[in-house]
Order: sequence, then structure tokens, then C-alpha cells
Amino acid sequence: QVQLVESGGGLVQAGGSLRLSCAASGSIFSINAMGWYRQAPGKQRELVAAITSGGSTNYADSVKGRFTISRDNAKNTVYLQMNSLKPEDTAVYYCNANLRTASSLRVEDYWGQGTQVTVSS
Repeated sequence: QVQLVESGGGLVQAGGSLRLSCAASGSIFSINAMGWYRQAPGKQRELVAAITSGGSTNYADSVKGRFTISRDNAKNTVYLQMNSLKPEDTAVYYCNANLRTASSLRVEDYWGQGTQVTVSS
């Protein structure tokens, strides 16, 4: 079994910063890409940022220059540093990991439970 546990969400004023963390644990053989998605009320879930095992990154246009994704492969952890936050960044943020499990060696996608980020104006 694999678990992704997120932390770091909360309430912040516009212009402020938050740092999200997501740690993967359990029957993991290797992790490919890790990423953050978000879903605002009434909207579809969207990719915020992703990072490969080699460190290549990809960002949504709306967060480029404000958010930074990073990962610690030794800890199976991915981070999202969010600066200059805007009210439109308000959403539930979900961690995603594309990984190969140690039990079956199958490549599967796993999701965290989500963490609320609220930016007040």
C-alpha cells in the first residue's frame, strides 16, 4: 500500500507565501514524476506544477514565476513553494505521484487527500 500525506495548507493574505509538502510512503520501488494539482469550487482539477525524477519541471502559466516545485528523492517528498499568492490561487491542492510499487512493480498514479489553500484579498 502507498500513501501520500500532504501538509502546509492554510489561510494567507494576498501577496503572502505558503509551502506545501507531500511525503510518499509504503510499498514503493521507484517514483517517476511528482506533481501538484488544484481544484477550485465549481472548476476542474488542473495541473499546477510537476517535476520528474531527474528534476525537470513544468508549471501552469498562471503560476510561473511565483511557484517553485522541488523534490527530495531520498525522502520521497515533493514541495511547492508558493509566493505572491493571489485570491485566485484559492483551491484544494492535491499531491500526485506516478510510481512503481514494490509489491507488483506496476506503474500507477497515487493521490494525496488534498490540503486547502485560501488566499484572502
